[in-house]
Amino acid sequence: MRPVESFVGQPIRSLQTMLRVIAQHDPAHPDIIPDGIYGPETVAAVSAFQQLHALPVTGITDQNTWEAIVEIYHPAHVNIVAAYPLEIVLNPGQIIRKGERNCHLYLVQGMLTTLAEIYHSVSQPTMSGLLDEATTESIASFQLLSGLPMTGHLDKHTWKHLVLQYPLAAGLQSVPD
Repeated sequence: MRPVESFVGQPIRSLQTMLRVIAQHDPAHPDIIPDGIYGPETVAAVSAFQQLHALPVTGITDQNTWEAIVEIYHPAHVNIVAAYPLEIVLNPGQIIRKGERNCHLYLVQGMLTTLAEIYHSVSQPTMSGLLDEATTESIASFQLLSGLPMTGHLDKHTWKHLVLQYPLAAGLQSVPD
């Protein structure tokens, strides 16, 4: 999907894009291809939207229709796009070592659990938020698999490799840049 900025100054294409997103989220709405032309397909899509949402059916996008489309578009868009990525913050040079407790370890332990199910060479961690013995072994076995120094500590290099491997192991479509 094109970035929102690409439709600035193109209200018809913006309308069509919002209607398309709504249709992808709710198949009761007709699908439309954004072409920037307020032709018969757009009139039909607007009319269908108006009918489905108890608005006067005119096929014309008046202010009430526009506002209703925008209101329904925003939650529909959230539901059809990929989930927002989560970036943890490790301070420069920060290393989480054995025996330390850190809220990020819950995320790491969850990812390692998934990786351990796929890659049997990665050992199963505990879910404790603590870099305990089992999690240290799990991180070390993941580091070995990834060609990293086997420290058992969580550092930025290990985090980067976890973030790259987790989507592949979890069956997700894309990997972060």
